[in-house]
Amino acid sequence: MFSASQSSRAQFLDKARQAREERRELKERERAAVQLQALVRRFLCRCRLQREIRREVEDFFGTNECGSSKRSALSVFRIARKLLFVFNPKEDKERFEKLCRCILNSMDVENEPKVWYVSLALSKDLTLLWIKQIKDILWFCCEFLKQLKPDILQDSRLVNLHLTMLVTFTDTSTWKILRGKGETLRPAMNHICANIMGHLNQKGFYSVLQILLTNGLARSRPSLSKGSLTAIFSLALRPVVAAQFSDNLLRSFLIHVMSVPAIMTHLATLTPERLAVIESHDLFRKFVLFLSRESQCRDVCVCLEGSHTLCLLGNLVFLGSLNDQVLEEETAHFVGVLIHMLSYCQKYVSQKKSNLTHWHPVLGWFSQTVDYGLNESMPLLTKQLQHLWGVHMIRILFSDVLSKKLLENQEIAQLPAQPVSPQNSLPMKNLFKRAFQKSASVRNILKPVGGKRVDSAEVQKVCSICVLYQTTLTTLTQIRLQILTGLTYLDDLLPKLWAFICELGPQGGLKLFLECLNDDTEESKRLLAMLMLFCDCSRHLIT
Repeated sequence: MFSASQSSRAQFLDKARQAREERRELKERERAAVQLQALVRRFLCRCRLQREIRREVEDFFGTNECGSSKRSALSVFRIARKLLFVFNPKEDKERFEKLCRCILNSMDVENEPKVWYVSLALSKDLTLLWIKQIKDILWFCCEFLKQLKPDILQDSRLVNLHLTMLVTFTDTSTWKILRGKGETLRPAMNHICANIMGHLNQKGFYSVLQILLTNGLARSRPSLSKGSLTAIFSLALRPVVAAQFSDNLLRSFLIHVMSVPAIMTHLATLTPERLAVIESHDLFRKFVLFLSRESQCRDVCVCLEGSHTLCLLGNLVFLGSLNDQVLEEETAHFVGVLIHMLSYCQKYVSQKKSNLTHWHPVLGWFSQTVDYGLNESMPLLTKQLQHLWGVHMIRILFSDVLSKKLLENQEIAQLPAQPVSPQNSLPMKNLFKRAFQKSASVRNILKPVGGKRVDSAEVQKVCSICVLYQTTLTTLTQIRLQILTGLTYLDDLLPKLWAFICELGPQGGLKLFLECLNDDTEESKRLLAMLMLFCDCSRHLIT
């Protein structure tokens, strides 16, 4: 009796449990169906809204093109908000181009403030919305610039369009609203431009410019026009000037702009006016002083790696060849920066091929990843580097050595002239005779004299310069002969360098250097670099 009642009770509980589960599943299916219907309706509604907005945008720009009446800035602002609300880079590319052209056209209209797009910045109700809108528009311009190829005709036109947008709204110089009585508004407008540039910098503005410059200049013939290159460089310089050359902006400029292969050469060729701007802002000195701090130079080199560090070095050398005064005043810092950058590259230079090395046209076998996209620009980079061992820069860097006068032995100078005979008038005998007299003169004037302290400023400067060229020889292995040829081009450099060596230490001669061989210090290595450079150059002349 009790077993029967317990069995019926268990069946009752089991049926109740099953009923509850069926009701719960039914509710979940209903909830899922409602959610699915909502998602579908939302998708369809969104698609319908997007179609309506895009149709409205197309009607707006279609009417704007066909009609002669000018659109007010407010109507352009409203249509831009709608377009940005549904913006998709792939679908709305042409619509965005029309929006940019419409905005630029409004800025070119004369004497109609209501048409000027920038006039909305003066409206209390719309100022913040306008600033947000122009920030979004300009960043979309940057996004498109990253994808465009300047060597394609259609893309080059779009590059000009987006660059014009960026140039127009990051500086107030072309805003007609600020002419005449509007001049009092310029400080406020400049502040808005600085705000816009700060926003773009946070989003990666310099990376965009680097991609565009590399696509247009990292080749044997640049695909960027004079106008485009001028605009890009002006855009790159504006945040730096606005921030009063802060370390953060100088770092970004060096990493993303100055590391573009041979950009200074292209500027000198296509738009030399930009070099005048660089000189007016004393940028070369600022670059050298910034990089003269070892931690900052190391940070820049690590960010760039070897290939692009070499490109930065080439641009700095080219700038140095154009700024004699700064080079003379900042020789110590300039030499120190180049030594540090070359030493960084040298760490990854290998003597032979291996599974971990890559071939570099200037450095040889290199253990870091090589950007083969830069190979086309290597000839231009090499030409930039050649300024380092060119006559002009050697005269500036070795000015302390070359300014010395060699006092020739009077006895050699006063030797009586021998009568001319048919035998000694032969060209070959005269050649040997002149060589003998010259070698005898050199032997007499370049004797060890000593007396110059090795810790003097003059000796330390010459040591640093010799370390620079010695590091250059061991780093740029594929153009080593070019470097030696340049260093030995001046006839008086080696004799005067040897005369300088002979004056070192209390007694002169090689005793000082023999002591350095047993003294493994940084100072000893610097002194030995001077002797090694002299020996390398002499061997190059002899062989």
